[in-house]
Amino acid sequence: MTLTIVGSQLGDEGKGALVDRWGGDADVVVRYQGGDNAGHTVVEGGAEYKLSLVPSGAVRGTVGILGNGCVVNPKTLFTEIDDLRERGLDPDVRVARRAHVIMPYHRVLDGIEEEVKADEDAGDEVGTTGRGIGPTYEDKAGRRGVRIADLLDPDALRDKLEYAVPQKRALVEDVYGLDVDAADDRAAAFDVDALHEEFAAIGERLADEGMTVNCSDYLHRRHEAGDEILFEGAQGTHIDVDHGNYPFVTSSNPTAGGAAVGSGLGVTTVGDGEVVGIVKAYLSRVGEGPLPTELDGDADEEALADEIREKGGEFGTVTGRPRRIGWLDLPMLRHAARVSGFTGVAVNHVDVLAGLDELKVCTGYELEGEELDTVPTTTDRWERCEPIYETLDTWEPFDSAAVAEAGYDALPEAAREYLEFLAAEIDTPVYAVGVGPDREETVELTNPFEE
Repeated sequence: MTLTIVGSQLGDEGKGALVDRWGGDADVVVRYQGGDNAGHTVVEGGAEYKLSLVPSGAVRGTVGILGNGCVVNPKTLFTEIDDLRERGLDPDVRVARRAHVIMPYHRVLDGIEEEVKADEDAGDEVGTTGRGIGPTYEDKAGRRGVRIADLLDPDALRDKLEYAVPQKRALVEDVYGLDVDAADDRAAAFDVDALHEEFAAIGERLADEGMTVNCSDYLHRRHEAGDEILFEGAQGTHIDVDHGNYPFVTSSNPTAGGAAVGSGLGVTTVGDGEVVGIVKAYLSRVGEGPLPTELDGDADEEALADEIREKGGEFGTVTGRPRRIGWLDLPMLRHAARVSGFTGVAVNHVDVLAGLDELKVCTGYELEGEELDTVPTTTDRWERCEPIYETLDTWEPFDSAAVAEAGYDALPEAAREYLEFLAAEIDTPVYAVGVGPDREETVELTNPFEE
């Protein structure tokens, strides 16, 4: 069967912990979109592994694949693989030959565009990680991208670079009015010969290590052989380029439909499996965009946000930026469950909410005298929404390891009521509850591979 893991909010929901846990029952773990802007942290036996590109299942020894829907920075990929090897692991990572490559000029352009938006004071800077994700997807859509397969063919690679690089140089010089050659690192990003030498060598390593695959064919054969396949989405539903709060979004589809498109395994095969939405018990966000339940009002709210941020380690895995904090938002979850067709949810960071003086959940919005139970389609309308709150009982701190070992009934009663309230509101059962960062600190009610 297949299992698709989807972030139900704005990313950073703790998807890696569940991919790691259930990845032990999978034969193949597939990242189907995104790039090295998607940090995830896996904790095993007290050891912490911070990954931004390698699929989380690599820590469990499963085959990890970066699907054709991903954009790949080979430097990041090799660095993460080498680091895991130095720590005694032997990750088996494959890359789809149809996946697109993040080139140095993509990273330069990413930074320039964000700077221009900020300087214009238009308020529409996205707050990207500056890793070239958006510009790479732009080139993919514009049919001028460099794909992994091109790195394996030096002649094809040179043809692609000789077509794309002059366009990029002209964009920097003629549109943005900057001197490409003013800095050595920037000049190298637009040097066809230097890029060809560097990325042809990357292609040689990929070939020597047998890392590239025809992703669709490979996954079809594994599925036909009876193997279990887990699809891992990066980011979250509400920064999906189609279904998120545009333009404050990523450039791909983290929602479940992206699993079929971004891997080449048929939609009837992917759709016949389980789709589990990962929910953080509150909200966090890195970057710009609306957050109706954000704790950013008076000093008491800001202090509460600081408390949750510190307890939950709410700092970006990739950037280290402090995340914005808000109460759980049920209209967002309703939208996520509908778009991806959740068969279950896993709720993480329940332990972080323990010991609070108050606990609120947003059950709907008020907008211009109308009550809404889901997210509006435009960002302008969403940022004008006022949350409608329901106050729930709080619970005392608990021993995460003891609760994980004893099971669901060992959770404080108020915590169980919180989870059951959430499940009822989105009409989706809770499959697992995260009560701590370690793989073993998860209360599992249902293993989707056993459904």
